[in-house]
Amino acid sequence: MEEEIVARREKGGFWVGLAAAVFYPLTGIARRVYAGNEKVPRQGPALLVLNHISHLDPIVDAVFVHRQKRVPRFLGKESLTRTPVFGKVFVGSGQIPVSRGSAAAGDSLKAAHQALQEGKIVVIYPEGTITKDPAGWPKESFTGAARLALQNDVPVIPIARWGTSELFNGYTKKFKPFPRKTITHKVGDPIDLSAYREGSARSASKLREVTKVMMDDVTRLLGEIRHEEPPSAKPGDPA
Repeated sequence: MEEEIVARREKGGFWVGLAAAVFYPLTGIARRVYAGNEKVPRQGPALLVLNHISHLDPIVDAVFVHRQKRVPRFLGKESLTRTPVFGKVFVGSGQIPVSRGSAAAGDSLKAAHQALQEGKIVVIYPEGTITKDPAGWPKESFTGAARLALQNDVPVIPIARWGTSELFNGYTKKFKPFPRKTITHKVGDPIDLSAYREGSARSASKLREVTKVMMDDVTRLLGEIRHEEPPSAKPGDPA
C-alpha cells in the first residue's frame, strides 16, 4: 500500500495539464539524461535549488519535476503574469510571481513559504537570472533561497542542469536545435542545514553562508556533468 501511495502522481489541475501538453513536446527536441532523480521526494514538501543558464530552464525543469510525478511551483518574474496565454498558465498552475525591487517582493517568499507548508515542491534559482559567466558557471546569488531553507524544515535538494544554453542562448538569442542537444539533470543528496537552524534565521552572515553552501553543491554537481573542475572563485557568494 505504501509503495502505491508514493507512486501516485500529484494532481495539478487543468492549467498544469495544459502546460504539460505544451512543454513535453517542446523539450522532446533534446535528449534527456536524468541522474539521481529518485532523490526528488515523491510526496511532501521540498525546496529544489538549481543553476540558471538559459530562458528555457523553467520549461525543461518543469518537465523534469513533473516526470517525478510532482507539480513544481516556480518563483518567476511578476511580468510573466501579464504575457499573453503564458500568463494565464503561470497563474493558473500555481506559480509564484516575484516583484523585484518593490515592497511586494517579500510577498513572493511568503507565498513560497505557504507552498512548502502545504507540502508542495518549490523550485528556485538563487542567481535570480541567467548567469553572466561566459563559461556558464553559477555566479553571485541572492539569499531568498537560504531564507526559505532555514525557515522551513524541509528537504533542500541541489540540482545541476546543463545543455539548455546550447539549445537557446539567452544573450545571443540564438536557437540551435540541430544537431540534437542533450540536456542533463543531476540531483544531489539533500543538504544538511541542521547546524544553521539554531538561533536567528535572518542573520545576514548566516544567510550568505547558507547560500554559498547550497550553490557550492550545485556547482560541484555541474562540474560532474561537464567533467570539468569548477573555477576556484566563490560561485555561491551571495549578491
